[in-house]
Amino acid sequence: MNVVTPKRFTIDEYHRLIELEFLKESDRIELIRGELIQMVAKGTPHTFCTTRLCRQLDRLLGDQAVVRCQEPIILPSDSEPEPDVVIARGNETDYLPHHPYPEDTFLVIEISDSTLNYDQTTKLEIYAEAGISDYWIVNLNVCQLERYSQPYQNAQGEFNYLSKQISLPHQSVAIPGFEDVLLDLSRIFPTVVGG
Repeated sequence: MNVVTPKRFTIDEYHRLIELEFLKESDRIELIRGELIQMVAKGTPHTFCTTRLCRQLDRLLGDQAVVRCQEPIILPSDSEPEPDVVIARGNETDYLPHHPYPEDTFLVIEISDSTLNYDQTTKLEIYAEAGISDYWIVNLNVCQLERYSQPYQNAQGEFNYLSKQISLPHQSVAIPGFEDVLLDLSRIFPTVVGG
C-alpha cells in the first residue's frame, strides 16, 4: 500500500525556491518544520502595534542590538519563521550572509489577534525547541503581554517554557539581555489612549 506524505523542505531547498522565484515575497509564506505555511493577512491593530513596538525598541536600544521587524530567523527544525519583531546581537551587517540563528537572538516577539492559538502552540514550541531563551506574545485580544522564558523539553519530548508572566498595558517590562532598559507597554498597545 502506498502512503501519501507531504513534501517537506529543508532550509536550503526553501532558499532555492526563493532564488528561483518560485516563491515571492508577496506570497507571504514561512517555513515551519519543513512545511510552507501561508501567513495570515495583518489587520490595522496588528500593523499599528508592530510599527509602534519596532519604533520604541529602536529608540530604547539604539546601537546596542539589531531590531528586526517581520524578518526571518533560521531555526534548526527546518524552520524559517518571520516573527513580528526580533532583537538580535550585533549590527545589521552581521546578517547580510544569513538571517539570525537562535544563538544570535535575545528576544522573539509575535503580535497576535487572529493567530493567537498558533502563536501560543506551534510557534511557542519551535522557539522553545530552538532554545530561544525569551519569547513574547503581544496578545491584542485581551490587551496584555505574555512573556515566556526558560525553554525546556518534557518527558514526552514536547517543548515549552517553564515560566510565563503576564504584563498589562500600564506596566513597564525589562527587555531580555538589557535588564536596565524598560519598555513602557502603554506606548505599544493600540487601545491605550494617549500612548
